[in-house]
Amino acid sequence: MNLRDLRYLVTLADLRHFGRAAEACHVSQPTLSTQLKKLEDELGVQLIERAPRKVMLTPAGSDIVVRARRVLADVEQMRETARRTADPEAGSVRLGLFPTLAPYLLPHVVPKISQRFPRLELLLVEEKTEVLLSRLREGRLDAAILALPLHEDWLHVERLFEEPFLLAVPQGHALTRQEPLKLADLSREHLLLLEDGHCLREQALAVCSLAGASEKDGFRATSLETLRQMVAAGVGITLLPVLAVKPPVSRQTPLARFTSL
Repeated sequence: MNLRDLRYLVTLADLRHFGRAAEACHVSQPTLSTQLKKLEDELGVQLIERAPRKVMLTPAGSDIVVRARRVLADVEQMRETARRTADPEAGSVRLGLFPTLAPYLLPHVVPKISQRFPRLELLLVEEKTEVLLSRLREGRLDAAILALPLHEDWLHVERLFEEPFLLAVPQGHALTRQEPLKLADLSREHLLLLEDGHCLREQALAVCSLAGASEKDGFRATSLETLRQMVAAGVGITLLPVLAVKPPVSRQTPLARFTSL
């Protein structure tokens, strides 16, 4: 048993396709299949169920993949420790961010990180919160920027910043004449929100509950940019985090009115 074969197994578990797994591992498909068969022979158990168009793991295979991920993560951490010992400001950091934050926060911080740590390799992963938590648990990420609250006792949490919501409404909307705007002004309004799985959706729903507002039926966006464009088109109103409407991401003339709550 060696690390290479464990890496082959984990890659196959991720991609569920021998051809794509072989390509990702930079080997031929027969080589990948042969090495995985040798791994099965060594362990004395079938790991993979081979079908013409589908690759599935046996129960034993699924358990061993979980353990293989830990082994590979531990080995990578050993290598990273060695690199950082030789050069504390070098090495790599695998950082996860959720999609409603990544494109708006990264332009503010990545240039400064690159300038301060020019030899650091910053590996960014953009996924929904549940996926990021899973990868943290498996050791496939070093850290992640997530929305609070979190209820994971195994995580070390550092509070970074708070981000206010802004109310986005079309030009000429009645709420643009409300100065100052109060939370109670959203009472009985119907807001455009993101689809399930986004932490920002849950936070926006909490604001709606406090304000006596509700979600607009029949519409759920996949991104903040979709929400922005729907507001500009007069479809409705929404809540956007302040980073989503600030330069350098949003340099164009606003298509909607953004008002602090």
